[in-house]
Amino acid sequence: MNLILLGPPGAGKGTQAQELERRHKLVQLSTGDMLRAAIASGSDLGNEVKTIMDAGELVPDDIMIRMISERIDQPDCANGFILDGFPRTTAQAEALDKMLDEKDMKIDHVIEMSVDSEVLIKRIAGRFSCAGCGAGYHDEFQKPVQDGVCDHCSKTEFTRRPDDNPETVRTRLDTYEAQTAPLLPYYRGKESLRTVDAMAEIDVVTAEIETVIGGA
Repeated sequence: MNLILLGPPGAGKGTQAQELERRHKLVQLSTGDMLRAAIASGSDLGNEVKTIMDAGELVPDDIMIRMISERIDQPDCANGFILDGFPRTTAQAEALDKMLDEKDMKIDHVIEMSVDSEVLIKRIAGRFSCAGCGAGYHDEFQKPVQDGVCDHCSKTEFTRRPDDNPETVRTRLDTYEAQTAPLLPYYRGKESLRTVDAMAEIDVVTAEIETVIGGA
């Protein structure tokens, strides 16, 4: 079973991918991880990727497809894979389908994790963590029991990611929408696209995804 998860930053793709890996023995394929692994391998493809990235250029679609092709041929992908972060354009989706077709494979389900942008911005922009143990908190949804004191290690210093602010999050959401919008009709036309409400509780989202994939 081969899946694509579509959703903006903060939609919970990573959490759901981990659950799908556990339940169905699939492998999550992050393009970022694959690029780093390719470079670390020292292979011809890896050296080609390194040269491109060292020059500050984007890795071309044909190289991304070759990299994915090599990765899914590895034994741990025998039960299937989950693509996260690829494809981002219709051209990439078409190239991916062509490559899979040559292997007599296909994408079985494309799952769009739908979010309420304003609620998601509030979720992400309110996050902070303990500087001591890394425990996560939120301004509104998960405050420390004692204001200013970590529940776990009693430290009083907290940090926020610099990009966890409303303006940056909104920009990331806008970028995602612009990139992903053309993909939705592409996969809808193939009758493989399904949408789940990613704003629900984690276990509810998991159940929705299981319904989509038929518990396979």
